[in-house]
Amino acid sequence: MLEVVLPEKSYEIIIERNSLNHISEWLGNIWQHKKIAVISDENVFPLYGEQICQQLQEQYEVVHYVVPAGEKSKTLDVAAELYTFLAKEQFTRSDGILALGGGVIGDLAGFVASTYMRGIAFVQVPTSLLAQVDSSIGGKTAVNAPMAKNMIGTFAQPDGVLIDPETLQSLSEKRIQEGIAEIIKCGAISDQTLWQDLANLTGIADFLNHSEALIEKALRVKKKVVEEDPFDNGNRLLLNFGHTIGHAIEHLAGYGGLSHGEAVAIGMVQITKNAEKMKQTPKGITQQLITMNERYHLPITYQPWDKELLYQAITHDKKARGKTLKIILLETIGQAKIHEIPIEEIKKYLEEGE
Repeated sequence: MLEVVLPEKSYEIIIERNSLNHISEWLGNIWQHKKIAVISDENVFPLYGEQICQQLQEQYEVVHYVVPAGEKSKTLDVAAELYTFLAKEQFTRSDGILALGGGVIGDLAGFVASTYMRGIAFVQVPTSLLAQVDSSIGGKTAVNAPMAKNMIGTFAQPDGVLIDPETLQSLSEKRIQEGIAEIIKCGAISDQTLWQDLANLTGIADFLNHSEALIEKALRVKKKVVEEDPFDNGNRLLLNFGHTIGHAIEHLAGYGGLSHGEAVAIGMVQITKNAEKMKQTPKGITQQLITMNERYHLPITYQPWDKELLYQAITHDKKARGKTLKIILLETIGQAKIHEIPIEEIKKYLEEGE
């Protein structure tokens, strides 16, 4: 168990195999006498939804809403559908939302909870590795806009997070890979021991055998920076390593065309490769990233590469601040730095050559 301690609130993160079997007991320690809306998608709800709703119905009035799977549901239109559903079910500010699913559901349900009636309580029950180690923690909620991913969002902390690593058994290898990309990032920016743990494993099957401990180590990295910087203005920016270019690649590929983790994996290699050329990162770091990506069958390049289109996507990204951009570079494996540049200078990091 981990605890995120923030000035406005604190909450626990439970990381325990088969904890979905005890979700009613867990939630009973957080919420009393609430009406609960379980928000999930068409892939996840058939796996866990009925089991969870049946457990919760012993103590709560429970309703559920299932959206289509994938990024296409992370929009203001779907959020509006959820507002209407909650209103028809007579949800008030004393009720709450349980987000059951991957990152899309966590972001969407958190956004709806934080904006419905100016904010109602919510908890996160992430079922994908990416959501377990990244999006369910830290209070970022958002939906996508046509111009950029996660452009419309809020900061809203959940009341609790329940992670059951057994849910990873239902995922495809591709979905596990994208979560591993975020764990690689955590090791690269802040935890050399975590990096070495990943390097010592033989691949994805071996990772799954050790997933509980690896998830916890990755979350300790994120917990630390979230506590230091809950609103993403300072050191929390370190978590954006690989994301500045990665989000642009993801946008160009079309939401769902390339997974978030795959895009981040490419973004980490791309920005480090050019930082090495400019002597801003020690020589050899790029090769270490490439070797780690390849160990877990993650990509290192994207085609077709269009520097101008990538630049346009980056200028619309929420990480751009006026005429400057803060990018994340590695000083060594396990230590990163924030480097502020004029926004047009990002083109230097988009060079495609070797």
